[in-house]
Amino acid sequence: MSLAGKTLFITGASRGIGLAIGLRAARDGANVVVAAKTVEPHPKLPGTIHTAAAEIEAAGGKALAVQCDVRSEEEIARAVAAAAERFGGIDIVVNNASAIRLGGTAQVDAKAFDLMTAIGPRATYLVTRAALPHLEKAANAHILTLSPPIALRSKWVAGAPAYTFKKYGMTLLTLAFAAEFRERGIAANALWPKTTIATAAVQNLLGGDAVIRASRKPEIVADAAYAILTRDARSCTGNTFIDEEILRELGTTDFGGYAVDPGTPLRDDIFVD
Repeated sequence: MSLAGKTLFITGASRGIGLAIGLRAARDGANVVVAAKTVEPHPKLPGTIHTAAAEIEAAGGKALAVQCDVRSEEEIARAVAAAAERFGGIDIVVNNASAIRLGGTAQVDAKAFDLMTAIGPRATYLVTRAALPHLEKAANAHILTLSPPIALRSKWVAGAPAYTFKKYGMTLLTLAFAAEFRERGIAANALWPKTTIATAAVQNLLGGDAVIRASRKPEIVADAAYAILTRDARSCTGNTFIDEEILRELGTTDFGGYAVDPGTPLRDDIFVD
């Protein structure tokens, strides 16, 4: 199965994992809606919706750059409408937008908590809800959320309760979508990386260059996402996948090409104990 001609609506697609997923789909000739906030260059964050769209088109796809703050229901509605007007519908929703604030209860204040939950579970719900009328008309429709398997004994439950609530909330909603939409032929799955991924969030918030060197490139998540999104929606739904496990199922045994610094021991991602 191919993503040729399919339309992907990807939140947070101006950089990192979201952009990598868009680029992988573009190689098939997919249409990619880059729905993100960044319009002007940011001193600490690479890329804008426009540079991402240009990369996607250079890779062989068609792109639509739409400024969208996923905290706003109105902006989400406008972005979904623009996608449908440009490409005739939406086949795939990728809930990738995120915000991270690690720390215990005393360290994460109300502002940070509200930001994470608004960009996390609330946006996952609202984006999926807005796109649902189009997904119902699509052949082999998929919802993919970048969130982890739920493991309540994980050290992260105590170590980062607010962030855990945010990410587990995204997973719970996705599993609920899978149950609700199963008879309509719309798949809903979650995907999470086994190791840290070389993104701006890791660079700026999780340890800088040392952690980047111990990370994999976003392309491993993109390849895993592609493997999910090209599966039959009626038979592949309700899963919480880990990127490396999917690729191993497909026969990949050498993951060295995904390493930022081959030979450096890899660091497990958050929620991977």
